[in-house]
Amino acid sequence: MKPKSKILIIAGSDSSGGAGIQADIKTVTALGGYAMTAVTAITSQNTTGVKSVVPIQPKEIEKQILFTSKDIKPDAIKIGMLHSSEVILSVVRALKKVKTKKIILDPVMVAKGGFKLINDKAIKTLREKLIRKVHLITPNIPEAEVLTKTKIKNLKDMIQAANILLELGVKNILVKGGHSNFKNIEDVFLNRKELKIFKNKKINTKNTHGTGCTLSSAITTFFACGKKLNKSCELGIKYVNQSIRSNLNYGKGHGPINHLSSIKVNRKFIK
Repeated sequence: MKPKSKILIIAGSDSSGGAGIQADIKTVTALGGYAMTAVTAITSQNTTGVKSVVPIQPKEIEKQILFTSKDIKPDAIKIGMLHSSEVILSVVRALKKVKTKKIILDPVMVAKGGFKLINDKAIKTLREKLIRKVHLITPNIPEAEVLTKTKIKNLKDMIQAANILLELGVKNILVKGGHSNFKNIEDVFLNRKELKIFKNKKINTKNTHGTGCTLSSAITTFFACGKKLNKSCELGIKYVNQSIRSNLNYGKGHGPINHLSSIKVNRKFIK
């Protein structure tokens, strides 16, 4: 099988392999893409939480993006954790030179265990300098609350937050409903022409580490392969739900999801 698309991932690492750039590479590969990376930070973490974050210098992040893209032009770019204003501005500068239109931003702000991964100044820079330059933004409910300075308690609030992001200049928004306490998870997709609600039953498990990173990478891969954006969101959500259902139960905290859920391995490799 040859890769169907080339994806550049700009994100932080997760030493436990469940989230961050490790989850992104697994997802892109599992869905038939070729993954390239620009690492923004190195984290020491496991399923119970984040121990430390070591940032990569903004100039080095910019070099990774430009040098990689100069040789292998990405069909799409997925952006994850950007921990400072300086890093965000360096990524914005690099994106101007790369000129890839299919850019998807997962505005990672807080790790699953509650560890804050981005400061207030960086959030302001993200709102003012980056979000209108990407094709899709995929905030969860807490991230959408921070970006819109509103409280989200129900589906109506999610739609309202998406509309605020639209007014801030974002072209397409997917507000993820996984943090809600309802039996069904509702994800809101919105642009100037369309409102679509993706409704799925909530899977009862604590093992959901890396779902946000995985979803945005899945959407990026489907989108890069030529699927329409709303269909890419639908397929990405299906892939994540399928991966959650495996319930790997690795580690003592919020375990990872199964990125191999889409792969059937040839028997000759596992004898």
